[in-house]
Amino acid sequence: MINVTIYVDEKQTYTGFDVIGHAGYDEYGHDIVCAATSVLIINTLNSIESFTEDETSCVSDEDTGNIEFRFTKTPGHDAQLLMKSMVLGLQSMEENDSYKPYIDIIFEEV
Repeated sequence: MINVTIYVDEKQTYTGFDVIGHAGYDEYGHDIVCAATSVLIINTLNSIESFTEDETSCVSDEDTGNIEFRFTKTPGHDAQLLMKSMVLGLQSMEENDSYKPYIDIIFEEV
């Protein structure tokens, strides 16, 4: 199962996220849940880096697929919009009955 923890502060501002695990939905190379999650996550990271001036910290392990991403300062409007887009995509997968057993999204207040 893929576990995504989204961190939000008391103002409901996204402050970062962690991604841990593998869906095991299908054989490697055919795993649509892992592929879709990876695309959403990596595109969000690349977009925040390319289109915003927000300062971030990102630690990843390609072998395990684990990612720890944090904003090091309060993120701006554009970064928040990109995070909202990522969360929307992840929640859409989690709500799909076929994919629900393979992805879990947790919101944690920091």
